Amino acid sequence: MADLTLVKNEEKYWEFIRNLRNMNGVRQGFIRQDHIEEEQQKNYMSEYGKYFYICLADGNPAGYVGVIDNDIRVATHPDFQGMGVGSFMINEIHQLHPTAQAKVKVVNIASFSLFVKNGYKVQYYILEKE
Repeated sequence: MADLTLVKNEEKYWEFIRNLRNMNGVRQGFIRQDHIEEEQQKNYMSEYGKYFYICLADGNPAGYVGVIDNDIRVATHPDFQGMGVGSFMINEIHQLHPTAQAKVKVVNIASFSLFVKNGYKVQYYILEKE
């Protein structure tokens, strides 16, 4: 197992976050699925980057986690999925933000399973008309 650490987000990680968020298979797990351009990322991270952390596996970026408006945002790079990175990030962010919640799309089985495995339970459903 890799040595996992959580570090504060810095500008040097912004492109890692953008690329991970834009990956096919990752992007679809988020409620908003827009492709994020470099300028959009720079503007977003300038305002919200302080709320994010980067998970390093043996010193290499493996995922990110953050809390905005008490909502947990998390993504694990596909190369590190199934290695405990997601659970590590969820447990670490819980220590920093014990009241934070996760909004998970019904079809995002991986995220749903991750949060349930780490002690979260369904509180309510949000239904939208198509």
